[in-house]
Amino acid sequence: MTWELTRRRWIRTLNTKFIYGRVPLLHTIILLIEMALFARLTSRFNGYYDKRPVLTMMVTNAVLGGIADTVAQSITSIRQRALRKYPSGQSPNPRDDPLAYEIHELDRKNPLNERDLVPDSKVLPPPFDFERLTRFMAYGFLMAPIQFRWFKFLEKTFPITKASAFVPAMKRVAFDQLIFAPVGIAAFFTAMTLAEGGDRRAVANKLRDMYVPTIKANYMVWPAVQVINFRLMPVQFQLPFVSTVGIAWTAYLSLTNAAEDAMEHKRIDDRPVRGGV
Repeated sequence: MTWELTRRRWIRTLNTKFIYGRVPLLHTIILLIEMALFARLTSRFNGYYDKRPVLTMMVTNAVLGGIADTVAQSITSIRQRALRKYPSGQSPNPRDDPLAYEIHELDRKNPLNERDLVPDSKVLPPPFDFERLTRFMAYGFLMAPIQFRWFKFLEKTFPITKASAFVPAMKRVAFDQLIFAPVGIAAFFTAMTLAEGGDRRAVANKLRDMYVPTIKANYMVWPAVQVINFRLMPVQFQLPFVSTVGIAWTAYLSLTNAAEDAMEHKRIDDRPVRGGV
């Protein structure tokens, strides 16, 4: 019990510390640890892959998923801290806080989603959410074998040779984007909602609100990425390449998922109370 209280006290203290008053210290420490793990994996990737390819992909995917969510939580923390300094509806001053201002402007001009990815809500607090990080790492870990086998299937079904490279690569991209991407996005929102304690109704609401905007965003980003992936990358580097490029995409999904949760909580909080005083 004493250790638990001490741990909570340390985490609470770290959550109140910001580098230069803007960048959350705890988020930065966790990101540096994740980057060190990723650097270690990268330096020995071929050796690990030769011995245990699937496990190597699972660990790599988990670490990259953790990096993506940490980046997303850091963005949320930076902007939420800045928003508290200004009246409601006023954007951060670019001179006082250029980082928060840039995040605000990118969110405001975001063509992929009509709603804010970092809404002004107390449901998205600055403190680091370790449970959310765990969910993202676990999802990446468990999805890696499925992605690994999917890439192997595409490799065998549409082999690329020196005589024929472009057409098989385009077929891989088409199959990936028309079959795997729609299913994968639905699986992501379903898994995250269930892991957060949601029920079937919550899953249905999440898919209703977020599926179409996210699939549109997917088709603006991933076809070009997969052309490069299937055309140029050796099979053992295809999943790491996708996961590395996907740091930004997974961060976007993390922000999207959390923003929808915030809006759902807001709708519940704003619901009129019946039978009350």
